[in-house]
Amino acid sequence: MSKSTLTRRGVLRTGAVAGAGVALPTIFTSSAASAFTNEPTGGTVTLGFNVPQTGPYADEGADELRAFELAVEHLNGGGDGGMINTFSSKTLDGTGILGKKVEYVTGDTQTKSDAARASAKSMIEKDGAVMISGGSSSGVAVAVQGLCQEAGVIFMAGLTHSNDTTGKDKKANGFRHFFNAYMSAAALAPVLSKMYGNDRKAYHLTADYTWGWTQQESIQAATEALGWETVNNVLTPLAQTDFSSYIAPVLNSGADVLVLNHYGGNMVNSLTNAVQFGLRDKQVNGKNFEIVVPLYSRLMARGAGENVKGIFGSTNWHWSLQDEGSKAFVKSFGTKYGFPPSQAAHTCYVQTLLYADAVQRAGSFNPCEVGAALEGFEFDGLGNGPTLYRADDHQCFKDVLVVRGKENPESEFDLLEVVEVTPRAQVEYAPDHPMFSGGNLGSCNPGA
Repeated sequence: MSKSTLTRRGVLRTGAVAGAGVALPTIFTSSAASAFTNEPTGGTVTLGFNVPQTGPYADEGADELRAFELAVEHLNGGGDGGMINTFSSKTLDGTGILGKKVEYVTGDTQTKSDAARASAKSMIEKDGAVMISGGSSSGVAVAVQGLCQEAGVIFMAGLTHSNDTTGKDKKANGFRHFFNAYMSAAALAPVLSKMYGNDRKAYHLTADYTWGWTQQESIQAATEALGWETVNNVLTPLAQTDFSSYIAPVLNSGADVLVLNHYGGNMVNSLTNAVQFGLRDKQVNGKNFEIVVPLYSRLMARGAGENVKGIFGSTNWHWSLQDEGSKAFVKSFGTKYGFPPSQAAHTCYVQTLLYADAVQRAGSFNPCEVGAALEGFEFDGLGNGPTLYRADDHQCFKDVLVVRGKENPESEFDLLEVVEVTPRAQVEYAPDHPMFSGGNLGSCNPGA
C-alpha cells in the first residue's frame, strides 16, 4: 500500500523498534508471545479508522473521520467529553482505554471492497490496530468484517445499512450500531401509506450491490404489504453518475412513485436527474407523482439542494434531536468543526465509545472478551434512546427516524425535518427472519 493511502496519526507506537532490529507486528508472532492479535504492550493502543476518502461516498467518509478524531480526543481527556458525559455506562473517564493513550491510523476504502480490505490489513499487520471501524458502503463493511474475523480483531462497523451485514454475512468479531434496510422499510412504509395512500405503483432504481439489493427487497415487501404494486426494479452501477437513461423509462411505465434505492453521490445525481425530467410536476393515474428516498442523510440533502423538498426517507440519527446525548455531541462536534454532524459521524463516534467502554468493562483488549461485553449490552445516552446490542446477530436495536426534506430551511444545515420517531418495537424482527437468514455468527476469533 502506498504511503498516500495510509496516514499515521498520534504518538508513535511504543515498541516499534527494539535494539538494532524492527519488532515484528503482533499478528506475526507466536501464540506463546501473545494471547490475541496485537495485544497492546506499551502505553498506547492503536485503532484503525477505514473510511471512503475518495469515491461516491467521500462526503460521508470525511465526516466519519472527523467523528473518529473527536472520539479519540474525548477518550484521551481532551475537549468537553461529549457523550462520555451522557452515556449510561460510566466506565470512560478521559484516561484513554484501560489507562493507555489512544492513537489511530487511517485508510482510504475508495468505496471499493478490495481497497478497503487492503488498507484494513495494513493497519492490522503493520500498525498493530486492535480494532477497525469505518466504511460507508455495505459491500466494504462486509468485506472488512470478514477480514477482521480472519485476523482476530474487533470490527465496529461504521455506516452500513444492508441487511446482510448482520444477516447472511454476520461475523462474531463484527458489531453494527447503524440501523438496517428492514428497519428503514418498517418505519417508512406506514408513513408513505398515510401520505400517499395504498393504491400506488412503484418503480425502483437500485444500486447494484448488497445494500441496494436488500434495501429494495425491504421497501418493496413493506409497501406491497400495504397494497402498493411494484412495476419494475432496475439495477444501476455504483459508479454511475448520470442517471438520465434510467429515468426516461419511468415516464412510460405507468408508475406514480419512483423509489431511489441510492445513497451518497448516487442519490444526489439520480434525484437531480429525476427532477430535471419533470417527474415531480407530473400526474399519473390521477395522482401526483412522488419520489421516495428510503435512506437519507443531511449530506445527501445538501448535495441535492431544493430537490429534496417534501421527499420522505429514513435516517439513523439527526442533529436536531433534543435528548441530552445528541445535544452534547452536536455541541462538541460543532465547536470543533463549525457545523453540525451527520448520521455517519454520529454512528462512528458512538461505535468508538462503545468499543472503549466494552474494553473497560471486560478489563481486557482480548477481542473475545470485548465481544462478550458487547453482546446483550443495553445502554442509553448516546442519541438514539434505549438501545440493545443483540447477542444473536450483533445488531443494535433502537428507535428509527422518518424524515422529510424541509420546504423552508433556515440554513444550509437545516434541510431535513423529523416527522416521526418510530419506536424500537416497530422495527424489531426475529433473528431467523427470512431476510436475515443463511448466515452463521460463528465463534469469536482472538487471532494470535
